[in-house]
Amino acid sequence: MLKAAMVGWGHTPFGRLSGQSLEDLIQAAAREALADAGIAGADVDAVFLGLYNAGLTTDGFCASMVLEADEGLRYKPATRLENACASGSAAIHAALDAIAAGRIDVALVVGAEKMTDVDGAGVTRSLGMASYQKEEAGLSFPDIFARYARVYADRYGDPTLAMAHVAAKNHAAAMHNPLAQLRKPLSVEFCHTVSDKNPLISDPLKMTDCSLVSDGAAALVLVRADRAKDFKRAVGFRAAVQVNDLLPLSQKDLLAFTGPRMAFAKAYEQAGITVSELSFAEVHDCFTIAEVLVAEAMGLAAKGQGTDFIIAGGTGRQGVLPTNMSGGLKAKGHPVGATGVSMHVIAARQLTGEAGDMQLPDPKLGAVFNMGGGAVANYVSILERIS
Repeated sequence: MLKAAMVGWGHTPFGRLSGQSLEDLIQAAAREALADAGIAGADVDAVFLGLYNAGLTTDGFCASMVLEADEGLRYKPATRLENACASGSAAIHAALDAIAAGRIDVALVVGAEKMTDVDGAGVTRSLGMASYQKEEAGLSFPDIFARYARVYADRYGDPTLAMAHVAAKNHAAAMHNPLAQLRKPLSVEFCHTVSDKNPLISDPLKMTDCSLVSDGAAALVLVRADRAKDFKRAVGFRAAVQVNDLLPLSQKDLLAFTGPRMAFAKAYEQAGITVSELSFAEVHDCFTIAEVLVAEAMGLAAKGQGTDFIIAGGTGRQGVLPTNMSGGLKAKGHPVGATGVSMHVIAARQLTGEAGDMQLPDPKLGAVFNMGGGAVANYVSILERIS
């Protein structure tokens, strides 16, 4: 068990939140997390903000925006962390490290993004900055993950039916998540078929294969583990692992998914478990092919067999490992810097029986996988309730 625990959490709705600024979202999530933990800003030793931005807003210096959530936060150290779509997990890891070092006892972690202040071309351009510019400039992330799908098809067979199953499953799950952006059921047939309502974005990825452009924020209060008993409930970290791989796609076997695979292996070793002991997972389905590859990387299926595993319902609510019962990035939404923190909040609510209609029966261990770029920044947490 690591030396920190989550004792409070907050989560705004995800979606196109035109009436709320980035600052509004950051402070709403922070206030909810503080209230949930039953502490004031004065009790916090340091603040960590996960935010990607890259031109999505004009707010380039945001860490201290958190301080206005509570007057007691003024003068606290506040730092912004960025690691592409894993910026939220980067903030969590910075807080875990500060607690483990004995430098602080209580951390407030916020992940946030405001993506709808720019048009579609602006979003594509900003997200594209997370790729290797010397070789991949001009490619969108749908283009990049379409490459993963095409390589998969060449090596193992067409993955698009399994990808449609991922999309349909995650849309069905989002129906039970009141904070999800797109609470609309979609059939496997619809998700598998190119149509006016489901156009091809980058062959073979259709619109239903792509995560959403979203606004939103989530927040956590982390404390030293030996203080967890002072709070109404706590979720501890059995493992927290970060593995970064090379940035250029050209230098990697895409389907090896080596960074995620190593991160899961190290997390299982750190936690002293195997994949069969997990109760559920929240994973980074930025594109549906990613969830197929993650199923293989985490050991649910052998290489090239993730498609069959998913089509057979292995990641469904009644499956071997219920995955993305929040709706995932696909339907819950993907406000980039918020995503990693959101996954941890959702997992904490599952483990403490507070997940509402998303709740699974008596979960014991949950896995979170948050990824930045094309399997570049990879974070895996193994979580359990400790009080």
